[in-house]
Amino acid sequence: MKRGKVLNNVRLHRRMLEMTQEELAEQAGVHRQTIIAIEKQKYEPAIGVVMAISKALNEPIEALFYLEDKKET
Repeated sequence: MKRGKVLNNVRLHRRMLEMTQEELAEQAGVHRQTIIAIEKQKYEPAIGVVMAISKALNEPIEALFYLEDKKET
């Protein structure tokens, strides 16, 4: 069984907090380019980065990251 791609709502939650990508990156301990790639769905971060982003945005991981709904064909 194939697993779907990991998608995220990081941009939405960051903007709701009126936080810049730079601020989120600093709080999560990553580069701004990492946040950009995550928000553009071009990078699936490691669990440590996911946890750091979750903490920085004060949101549960499940609110930020989810699996794409893949239909079986």
